[in-house]
Amino acid sequence: MTRPSVDRAQPIPPAEQPARLAALTAAVRARTQLVPRVGLVLGSGLGGVADAVERPVAIPFEELPGWPVATAPGHAGRLLLGTLAGVPVVALQGRFHLYEGNDPGLVVQPVLLFRELGAAILVLTNAAGGVNPSFGPGTLMAITDHINLTGRSPLVGANADELGPRFTDLTDVWAPRLRERLHAAAAAEGIALDDGVYAGLLGPNFETPAEVRMLRTLGADAVGMSTVLEAIAARWAGLEVCGVSLVTNAGAGYTGVPLSHEEVLAAGAEAGPRLARVLRRFIAEL
Repeated sequence: MTRPSVDRAQPIPPAEQPARLAALTAAVRARTQLVPRVGLVLGSGLGGVADAVERPVAIPFEELPGWPVATAPGHAGRLLLGTLAGVPVVALQGRFHLYEGNDPGLVVQPVLLFRELGAAILVLTNAAGGVNPSFGPGTLMAITDHINLTGRSPLVGANADELGPRFTDLTDVWAPRLRERLHAAAAAEGIALDDGVYAGLLGPNFETPAEVRMLRTLGADAVGMSTVLEAIAARWAGLEVCGVSLVTNAGAGYTGVPLSHEEVLAAGAEAGPRLARVLRRFIAEL
């Protein structure tokens, strides 16, 4: 039987999430009873981190109710449940983006599902452009804060009080405790890890040189097309959040070289193993 197509743009206000999450949870539980402690979202070119997940149960996005096929290059589009360094985890190998035409409620549904499955900690990763001129390609940056320039929020609409409060405090959306542990893990592996602020834009076009200068003035160190809505929803739902950006290229105007997604994927292939080592140790020592 042909699966009905998914309307990516259909609004999903917070009040509709509980019923949708119940259906998603039932679909996952039909495959595995594993209760994850940690959830991971793996960004462009970083899906190889999933190779370290042991005894994985892999579920393609399109086999989960209400989820469309992943379309972004470098995103396998699978939900994985297994163990990493002996810790039960759930990992998203790919993600949903606003620029694909997805409603914010769909963009954040995976991290809300993590919480329903039992995760208490969320690790977000992404590929990003370097706004801080000292961050060259291959830089790993622990996210200290974010600037949401998408113009969207996943919390617009009637609230679901059973999931989170109407007004969510984002003072410590990026948990200092977890960031300290990321630094400890990186140091133990002999891997450099910088700190910085991530700016999230709508995409899919890259930024202009003037926009990169603006972002630097606003205090951003890296820029990308994901992550900020997921972090907002995760804090709303009570997850503790940390994240790492892989800087894949200098921002527009810094080098005079045109930007491309192929460059992003190539940098991910180079830095992915380093990030995997950091995350494996981080999770093992939680």
